[in-house]
Amino acid sequence: MSKVLFLGDEAVAQAALDAGLSGVYAYPGTPSTEITEFIQESKQGKAGEVHSIWAGNEKTAMESAIGMSYAGKRAMVCMKHVGLNVAADPFMNSSITGANGGLVVVVADDPSMHSSQDEQDSRYYAKFALIPSFEPSNQQEAYDITYAAFDFSEKYHTPVLIRLTTRLSHSRAGVERKAERPQNALHIEENPKQFILLPANARKHYRTLLGKQDAFEEESFNSPFNKYIEGSNKKMGIIASGIAYNYLMENFEGHQCPYPVLKISQYPLSSKLIAKMVDECETVLVAEEGYPFIEEQVRGILNRTGKIIGRLSGALPRDGELNPNLLAKALGLSDTYGTPVPELVVPRPPALCQGCPHIDSYNAINAAMEKYGKGKVFADIGCYTLGALPPYNAVYTTVDMGASITMAKGAADAGVRPVLAVIGDSTFTHSGMTSLLDCIYENTPITVMILDNSTTGMTGGQDSHALGVLGEICKGLGVKEDHIHRITPLKQHHEENVAIIAKELEYEGVSVVIPTRECIQTLSRRMKKQQAAKKN
Repeated sequence: MSKVLFLGDEAVAQAALDAGLSGVYAYPGTPSTEITEFIQESKQGKAGEVHSIWAGNEKTAMESAIGMSYAGKRAMVCMKHVGLNVAADPFMNSSITGANGGLVVVVADDPSMHSSQDEQDSRYYAKFALIPSFEPSNQQEAYDITYAAFDFSEKYHTPVLIRLTTRLSHSRAGVERKAERPQNALHIEENPKQFILLPANARKHYRTLLGKQDAFEEESFNSPFNKYIEGSNKKMGIIASGIAYNYLMENFEGHQCPYPVLKISQYPLSSKLIAKMVDECETVLVAEEGYPFIEEQVRGILNRTGKIIGRLSGALPRDGELNPNLLAKALGLSDTYGTPVPELVVPRPPALCQGCPHIDSYNAINAAMEKYGKGKVFADIGCYTLGALPPYNAVYTTVDMGASITMAKGAADAGVRPVLAVIGDSTFTHSGMTSLLDCIYENTPITVMILDNSTTGMTGGQDSHALGVLGEICKGLGVKEDHIHRITPLKQHHEENVAIIAKELEYEGVSVVIPTRECIQTLSRRMKKQQAAKKN
């Protein structure tokens, strides 16, 4: 087939469709969001009735994908790296149940934390779970690996992980597609005990998993995605994984590196390939995006010879993204970074959009909290995290999804009064409901502000699971009806809103205030669509 220009995320999505995907489950999170969006908008996906949903959170997405695999169909679950923390329970256990239909977990890591709380490396999760993982080095490989991953999963009856990074997810290149294959027929797992993780069953399954490890390593040794490239200069050998391989080759004309290069895109690491590199070369540079995952394994505990260099040795920076220039300096080549681009415009920090409903919500919060002093407002993950910045300076914590409510609870348990938690409608349904339930159980004196802009705003405007029913959810969890308030975050309602918040701050129990107004961005897009429809 002719080449198609794809983002790395889109290449993964198209490959999954071409490989006979029956369902994709995800929670939106940069840089992974475009995978599911592509499938949802694909004519091929619609024609094949591929099931696609933005799940309540990554855990429920993972569990749904396991269920589809159980039924014999090919399933994919997508998330960003911190989302894998949320999905860790079913993810780890899926390595024990194994897979029936192909089960592929796609995780997009975010080195340099462009839109994340940390830059954790998901390869460790795959090693922890004892399952194979793949790390494409370019968009074509992202396609080819995804297409092959479903077959690999079914061959070994195991889930597999594909690790992407920001630059690969969000850059474009030409991709040549493979033939479309039909979706699997329904086929329930024949072993009735395979997916029942009672201890007696799980112990047997775990021994089975351990028994596959040698085969997984042999697959890595023979993998078309790993290759040993001979070089004439043995003073240094280079192990380069994923996109770091591209950064390395950009330093050499015609991509002809004089040193031996071991390209890694499939794990577990092949001890045979690693041994060949270490035995042949005086020094080995490990270039990898993210944590020193390969370097730690190759160095071992001691590395007394100092032969292995990389992020741990200081040859490459310990944190942040790699780039061709950092590799050049590590190789002793000329620094090609050049002079910095002059700042023609003063850098501006991110800010809430003009007309954003959160602006009026924070103005009301600041007015209501003014007499109580600083440090008593706990925030969460979303656009509204920008309330920590000027001119609002309204919130004091942001840790993980749903933590605003439970951190506020802990502060209240410690004796802080009053405490206020700020959380978005989508984040609330992701992982805030259980946090609120903890507060209700003890009737903790806490005021929870659920900022309802009717969407998952920070990741592109996906529908919120709580659309129109937030009050009912809170009431169902056990919040007293007379302490649930819907307010309209507009200047004209400022005094009224401040009075409601102030009253609930004095209440020695659980109260919920829900400022409700549509996200200005989704409103704008919706109005444009309506106008276009009228013209047509």
